[in-house]
Amino acid sequence: MTVENSPLTTTANAGKIALVTGGGSGIGRATALELGRTGARVVVCGRRREPVDETCDLLRAAGAEALSVRTDLREPDQVDRLLDAALERFGRIDILVNNAGGQFMAPAEEITLKGWRAVHRVSLDAVWDITQKVAERSMIPNRAGVVVFIGFSPEGGSPGFAHATAARGAVESLTSALALEWSRFGIRTVCVSAGHIESEGMRENYPAELQAAWAGQVPMKRYGTAAECATVIAFLTSSGASYVTGTTLYVDGGVNAWGNASTPPDLDPDDGPPTAVPWRSTRET
Repeated sequence: MTVENSPLTTTANAGKIALVTGGGSGIGRATALELGRTGARVVVCGRRREPVDETCDLLRAAGAEALSVRTDLREPDQVDRLLDAALERFGRIDILVNNAGGQFMAPAEEITLKGWRAVHRVSLDAVWDITQKVAERSMIPNRAGVVVFIGFSPEGGSPGFAHATAARGAVESLTSALALEWSRFGIRTVCVSAGHIESEGMRENYPAELQAAWAGQVPMKRYGTAAECATVIAFLTSSGASYVTGTTLYVDGGVNAWGNASTPPDLDPDDGPPTAVPWRSTRET
């Protein structure tokens, strides 16, 4: 899952301690591996132990030092235990990659308050909790650090994901707000907004025809890979990006520049049941 012929040197993040959330698969795993390949020691967390352990095994096999901690970031006490373990092992945290998140696909009118809160709890509330705690316990005292947030592209939102795009949009705004407040502590904050990325979750959760339609909306006419996102993140955490903060970078094949290229659904009559929408997933929510 690492990038072949990566442009980053093996010392780009040498000596740094990185914490990657949701590191058991997809962008999280690829980022953990790329940070390890570029010299960082990596703490990997996730809700499922086996995938997180597997990521750490891959890191160690490549010669990187790694620590696996099973963590449900929605539970503040588990976040505290995660940071206790990371700081006991490595003494500090220089890089935090907020990759963990979750969503389901549904028309906005069918998203319940419970469903809305479930998505925001993991994609926004938990992100804030761990970010604030890492800053308070390590980055602010050490007057150094890089926080990476993961956003969504296109910026204007995606049909079927009103709850998720709202949460990720808030995270994107948080990126700039924290840069304004925390630059005085030597902390940089950046957001990487990913477009359509090939992943296990993509393959398992959405029908093939929908996946094909999404690929057709990308100007580059293909999905991105987790490794392509990982290389951008590993560059942003390196000294090569030392003057980059408070901004969002799009890794999306041109989706954000093009906008939401899907055909909008037909207008619904006001005297009958709603018509089907062309982008709806068949997955149970």
